[in-house]
Amino acid sequence: MSPSRSLAEAELSSDALQRRAYAAHEALGRGAGVDGDLRGVVRESWRRSLGFLRDPAAAEARLFCSEEELETYRQGHPLAAVMPVIDRLLVQPSLEAGMLVAVGDENGRLLWVDGDRELRRRAEGMLFVPGADWSESTVGTSAPGTALAVDRSVQIAGAEHFSRKAHPWSCTAVPVHDPDSRTVLGVVDITGTHDAVATHTLALVEAAVAAAEAQLSIHRLQDRLPRTKRRRPGRPQAALYRNSLQILGIDHGVVHTGGASLELSLRHAELLTILALHPEGLTADQLATMAYPEEASGTTVRAEILRLRKVLAPYGDATVPQSRPYRLPGQLVVDAVQVLSYLQRGAHRMALGIYRGPVLPRSQAPAIMRLRNEVSVLLRDAVLNDGAPETVLQYLALAEAEYDAEAWQLALRVLPRRSPRRAAVVAHAEWLDAELGTPSTSPSISPKVC
Repeated sequence: MSPSRSLAEAELSSDALQRRAYAAHEALGRGAGVDGDLRGVVRESWRRSLGFLRDPAAAEARLFCSEEELETYRQGHPLAAVMPVIDRLLVQPSLEAGMLVAVGDENGRLLWVDGDRELRRRAEGMLFVPGADWSESTVGTSAPGTALAVDRSVQIAGAEHFSRKAHPWSCTAVPVHDPDSRTVLGVVDITGTHDAVATHTLALVEAAVAAAEAQLSIHRLQDRLPRTKRRRPGRPQAALYRNSLQILGIDHGVVHTGGASLELSLRHAELLTILALHPEGLTADQLATMAYPEEASGTTVRAEILRLRKVLAPYGDATVPQSRPYRLPGQLVVDAVQVLSYLQRGAHRMALGIYRGPVLPRSQAPAIMRLRNEVSVLLRDAVLNDGAPETVLQYLALAEAEYDAEAWQLALRVLPRRSPRRAAVVAHAEWLDAELGTPSTSPSISPKVC
């Protein structure tokens, strides 16, 4: 850990930082905008929060499901398999330390909250309870929601919270990643007083999350063994997988189901994607219109669905299309849809983190072409509107950004003049001007500023 990071963490609960945060809240209440004196991660989070909630007074958690629905959802979530690790490493110590431990899903919705009994009772006052939505779009800046928005460890102290109801609290949160795909599964959070943002608290939560991810990997390796070699055969097991479909940046689909990863043909990937986008179901004629660029009959669709069923059937029924109407038996997480979901919540850095390129680039299916255009356009707009140097540079690393003159010009404007990466950006921008035959008039490309 760097000295600067340790110093920053030591100051999180300081009177000076809290005074600045309270002053920023007062300025926000007067309509003065976000105060530049906040820590960078907090300042950017407040700005995102204002995109959802114009008034911090409206930032309140809300329940997203009933108790019965929550229990079903928890049992089917991959993090259920590692809760014993979280309990041993965090929950049990928190009972003596006077803190709370919360585990949420990838959307910032709390699934488990445990720890000090008195703190749990107090936390109910701000609806910090299982089944509550604590995403940035609902409550604004908080460690769980903000850690998911930026996909890294985050500590939020007292008045740095966007919601005034959360000002008496401090929290540390760390995202949990799928050990196979590295997509975000959820978040682990420690909430309490000033101790909740201590340096050792961050280290503890990061270690617990690393242990949980390692344990999930072990569970999955055991699950892939022949049944005769598995430990405790027949024992009921928590869900280890999310049925998912990868279609970003590849010319075929990769479906993860039944503990296996299976490559699909382009046509089968198109059909499975369209069905995932329409959980209510489609007729054969509707599916034909969406999946085929030329006219196709319902008979053609029915024959292709039969082939797709034969491909998927050996891996269980979870992703095998049903009939009348054609539909999937349960949720199938599509990486492109995840990108759109993150963009809708203002978490464009997470969206960019899982974006691997255009949706099925060779597909000419009308529904896929619409999805491809929507994802690419919305992601580009979010990155350019954000304008943060790191985000813009990450976007420019994508193949589709090679000829995006506007994005390269933006990089020149936002990169510090002494940045070691500026020279490469200048060189590419000059090459792009030559390729397009439109010499730039921007002084940003002058060698004098390099």
